[in-house]
Amino acid sequence: MRYSKYELLQSALGVHPDKVEKTIDDIMALKKINPDTNPQLGISLQASLLQIVGYRSLMAAVEKLRREPYDCENAEHENMLMKLWRELRPDTPLTGRISKQWCEIGFQGNDPKTDFRGMGLLGLQNLLYFAEHDKPTALQMLQDSLQPKHNELNKPDWEQKNPDKAIGYSFAIVGINITDLAYSLLVSGALKTHLYNVAPEMPSLQHFQQTFCYLMQEFHRFWIEEDPSDIMEFNRVRSKFHRRILRQLKNPDMALCPHFAASDLHLVNM
Repeated sequence: MRYSKYELLQSALGVHPDKVEKTIDDIMALKKINPDTNPQLGISLQASLLQIVGYRSLMAAVEKLRREPYDCENAEHENMLMKLWRELRPDTPLTGRISKQWCEIGFQGNDPKTDFRGMGLLGLQNLLYFAEHDKPTALQMLQDSLQPKHNELNKPDWEQKNPDKAIGYSFAIVGINITDLAYSLLVSGALKTHLYNVAPEMPSLQHFQQTFCYLMQEFHRFWIEEDPSDIMEFNRVRSKFHRRILRQLKNPDMALCPHFAASDLHLVNM
């Protein structure tokens, strides 16, 4: 459509969702198609254009969040970060904003803001969405991620559950990394298969966040299956996982299905 000789068709992909119905009417008039002759055609064209426009709108929304840096002077940003702590460590008060405790939920140092540099606010929002909408699973994954391999630790290390000794993975860092993976699937167009199958009208940010939750859980299972010797194998395992997801998405009927409680959007495994 973008290469059409007609300006109407060229601009159709960039119309606002509210203008999709009128745009389809204009296109059918331009092509001299009588809607009364084939009423289903107009409905199908409208649904298709709405999905295309919605995907582009979703990419713009995700990109905006990714480009927004975490700002410790922004009260909204700080509130989200504090809420993430409360969701993942409900029984443990945070002793201070700058604290080694952040390592307990998988951040690298005393201040999580440095870990959000790559994915901006998108990484934090995804983690918080997962922790809020499927708290039992998020907590279980966090607990699993902190479990060291018993044969490589002595008893005091195990009893203290020292995060620095754990060679599962760092939950928050992996969440930011899987956010990057989901983002790359989105901008490359690979997620069109999934999103067009699960969003009959138009995909939303919530669809993207639920896809992130699915990818987190699947990566967790995949990590366990791969049984890496240490965290240094993360990039290898991630690349292999990425290739597996891409293979799945080549199936035109594929819809990634999250196996968690936040199924209010009715994502279906087709």
